[in-house]
Amino acid sequence: MSYGILFINGAFVLYTVGVWSEKIQGRLKRGHLILFWLGIVCDVLGTSAMGEIAKGHVASIIPITSGFHSLTGIIALLLMLLHTCWATVIIATHKESWIQKFHRYSLIVWLIWLLPFISGAMVHFL
Repeated sequence: MSYGILFINGAFVLYTVGVWSEKIQGRLKRGHLILFWLGIVCDVLGTSAMGEIAKGHVASIIPITSGFHSLTGIIALLLMLLHTCWATVIIATHKESWIQKFHRYSLIVWLIWLLPFISGAMVHFL
């Protein structure tokens, strides 16, 4: 198994646990923020490793699917980064109203992040 697969799955676990535990608790906490940042680190490492593996392989076999995967992956990673930076600001400023409402947006970002995660798995198994 490649490091890319391990890191991408690590990102999935960390980000999913962070988002869903925040959603269930209904309140953003420092622990969620740590999980978000660790998820981003794993996602970046996994994406880099997968990019090295896929060079010239996936793009030449399934250009439409890999284009969709690349586009949604970039969008998802940027949203994930924006989401996590926003969470950092909220935790740092202790804005109670934002702390209690933040989870509404986390689930949307997580759902968007699932698109490249699932399409990447599909491309891998095709």
